[in-house]
Amino acid sequence: MGKENCLIYEGAFYRIEWYFDEDGYSQAYEYFLHTSDAQKRKFLILVKKMADFGMIFDKTKFRFEGDGIYAFKPQPDRYLCFFFVGKKIIVTNAYRKKSDKLPPREKATAVQNMASYKQRTQKKGIEL
Repeated sequence: MGKENCLIYEGAFYRIEWYFDEDGYSQAYEYFLHTSDAQKRKFLILVKKMADFGMIFDKTKFRFEGDGIYAFKPQPDRYLCFFFVGKKIIVTNAYRKKSDKLPPREKATAVQNMASYKQRTQKKGIEL
C-alpha cells in the first residue's frame, strides 16, 4: 500500500486514508479486509458521515481518546485515527473491542503511527 491507494473516502470536509508503514503495510486495512460485510458497512457509513459532514456528534460512534487520537466505533470494532493537515484523517490501527477501556497497547500503537507519519511527511516535504 502507498499514497496512491490508501484512500478510504473523500468527502466535502475530509479525506480519510489508511495509515501505512514504510514497508507499505497497513494493520487497519488488513483488519478491515478480514471483517464481515456488515462490519465493513458499519465502518464505511461512519467514515462517509465524517468526510461528508465534518463531524459525528454521537460519542458512541466517534470519540476523542486523548493524545491527538480519535476512534471510529462501529460495534464491535474500533478504528483509531488522527487528524492531519490538509483536512485529512489517517486511520492508524484497528481492533475488536473486548472491554470498556481503550487498551493502552492499541493507543500507544496509534500514537507511534501518528509520530511516524508526521516524521515521514516532514522528511519528504510532502503530504503522504
